[in-house]
Amino acid sequence: MSFGSGRIWMNGTFVDWADAKIHVGSHVVHYGSGVFEGARCYDTPKGAACFRLSPHVRRLYDSAKIYRMECPYGQDELESAVLETIRINGYNACYIRPLMYRGYATLGVNPFSCPVDVAILVWEWGAYLGEDSIENGVDVQVSSWGRGAPNRFPSISKATANYANSQLIKMESVIHDYAEGIALDPLGFISEGSGQNIFLVRDGVITTPPIAAATLPGITRDVVLTIANDLGLTVREELQPREALYIADEVFFTGTAAEITPIRSVDRIDVGNGRRGPITAAIQQRFYDIINGRAPDTHGWLTYVYPESERSAAAEAAAGAR
Repeated sequence: MSFGSGRIWMNGTFVDWADAKIHVGSHVVHYGSGVFEGARCYDTPKGAACFRLSPHVRRLYDSAKIYRMECPYGQDELESAVLETIRINGYNACYIRPLMYRGYATLGVNPFSCPVDVAILVWEWGAYLGEDSIENGVDVQVSSWGRGAPNRFPSISKATANYANSQLIKMESVIHDYAEGIALDPLGFISEGSGQNIFLVRDGVITTPPIAAATLPGITRDVVLTIANDLGLTVREELQPREALYIADEVFFTGTAAEITPIRSVDRIDVGNGRRGPITAAIQQRFYDIINGRAPDTHGWLTYVYPESERSAAAEAAAGAR
């Protein structure tokens, strides 16, 4: 199966992809009153495993709380629903999109009378920025569109409305023949990509913008901070001016979709020697070793989708085929 097929979980019921519809008068259509998540399920030697599922679901509920959205399901229920959705679609690896949104009732700005609906979509999705981007990197620009001030839009909420800004950043980069754009915060410091966190490396020290720089607290961002610490690398969360991108030895994006993607140039200026750097490669290696089951999951990041009995049977079948 692929995007546009399979079954979608909607308010506790599975429906065919083509039948997963909402009313055109739904509040989310008119006012962007929704929050969402993006997570991944990986095909490991021990079976399909969701990567950091609980933190993703918790962030979904945090986003909803900021927007005063009362979810009709508990976090444990929703995590179980994610696993069930993957199982019913028969995936071993997929992208996961839980969505919480205000549905149909009235069309005023006041959302309180509108129901809070929940859906979970899963589909196959490869490398977000291109199949060769993980090794060869991408070319990006500093966008003319910046992130909003924290007292304008809550940047730590993964709200659908915030992604109107992300669309402007992304479209501008595509028109100018770049893979992505980098937004600055309201003070002109580096913030993040259209849908990715960003890290810079200079003289062996890794820096990343703090959450106060209108930055989403990324789950993969947190993973990179942990991996860097495990590798004995120095990491600092600090404000950096735009020009720091031009003189960095390495720059890379992080995110559930982008995973860990090197940036080879910014505004047509090569980052370092224009190729993936050693620190980026080392962090990538540890990350992919964990999600592909080649290294121990010492931090408990993987949640297995199928029961142990099914995973054992599949492993035995695979061993027999060899």
